[in-house]
Amino acid sequence: MILARRSIAPRVLCLLAVAVLLCLLMPLAHAQPGVISPGDEVPDATSAPAAPGSGNAAQPAADPFRLNIGLEGSGNGQVSVAVQIVLIMTLLSVAPSIVLLMTSFTRIVIVLGFVRTALGTPSAPSNQIVVGLSLFLTFFLMGPVFDRVHKEAITPYLDQQITSAEAMDRASQPLKDFMLKQTRTRDLEYFLELGGYGPTAVRDLPMRVVIPAFVVSELQTAFQMGFLLFLPFLVIDFLVSSVLMALGMMMMPPVTVALPLKLLLFVLVDGWHLVVQSIVRSFA
Repeated sequence: MILARRSIAPRVLCLLAVAVLLCLLMPLAHAQPGVISPGDEVPDATSAPAAPGSGNAAQPAADPFRLNIGLEGSGNGQVSVAVQIVLIMTLLSVAPSIVLLMTSFTRIVIVLGFVRTALGTPSAPSNQIVVGLSLFLTFFLMGPVFDRVHKEAITPYLDQQITSAEAMDRASQPLKDFMLKQTRTRDLEYFLELGGYGPTAVRDLPMRVVIPAFVVSELQTAFQMGFLLFLPFLVIDFLVSSVLMALGMMMMPPVTVALPLKLLLFVLVDGWHLVVQSIVRSFA
């Protein structure tokens, strides 16, 4: 009997809980607005009589608040706001790649890294300083290109003179011109052949061919400049090693003596000015 009562008690409690929930939900169901039974008539808001004492006719009921999210355009070639937001967020996510690969940043940061390695100071200047200097030099060198993009693409688009597709085409043209000036013909021909393109005019080259060819050309140019930067410091290393061997100081590391001499030579010839000047002139 005790076991039977214990098994019945939870069932009774569940039934009581369901009954309480039904009692609570029944008034809410009857009180919902806008629920019309099949036998009722739908009232017409336009035929409702005016309130007593007012001279104006009854105003129609205001439409409820709506939130419509669609992908349809405006009918004149424009992209809807939702699609534009998605495109903007995508551009913001790939903006670092665009800055790294489609501007002069690649060559500048590699050359500055080679200067630091050639001096034998891997932590001076720090990575933040090298990247920051590279970014500011990139903004300086790419200033005319950015001004042209703003003038030909962004301003007409904000003034609603061109569509978003035309703005993208106009914005890519200055970048393409800049990259083509710094790209070797051999690299362009290789990627054209790799992509299965035939003889193509320069103005018709797709960006999927121009960008990798530009990056490969920038890497080649940056490493050539790095080799030329290493030569004077390599001569200093040879001289220091020879002098230490002649003096019988074989246990003394050559780096200990060569590093001050490298820094002295770099300061005397105004090395940072020469390096930055060479980088800027290489884009002329």
